[in-house]
Amino acid sequence: MSEESDTPIVIYESADRAVEVRLDADQETVWLSLQQLADVFRRDKSVISRHLKSIFRDAELDREAVVAKNATTAADGKTYQVEYFNLDAIISVGYRVNSSQAAIL
Repeated sequence: MSEESDTPIVIYESADRAVEVRLDADQETVWLSLQQLADVFRRDKSVISRHLKSIFRDAELDREAVVAKNATTAADGKTYQVEYFNLDAIISVGYRVNSSQAAIL
């Protein structure tokens, strides 16, 4: 995943919300954080996290291939390492959640 400042942002919008999505044109993928996945699929972060753990445990996807860590500055001014999940992980989670949003991605 490219550095945050170098990565173009696209906005995913539904009728009642918008989620910023980082586009990685070099790797032809997008990246979402756990919170963004929860927002897109309208599920609690714990539900998304459980699905991701299952995906990696069942070796459906290789964690090293679909997860990138990037430093992000939070509202409190502190910098945190945040995990971002690529399109393969997003699609896998979408198949597992019972969400109308999964169908339109």
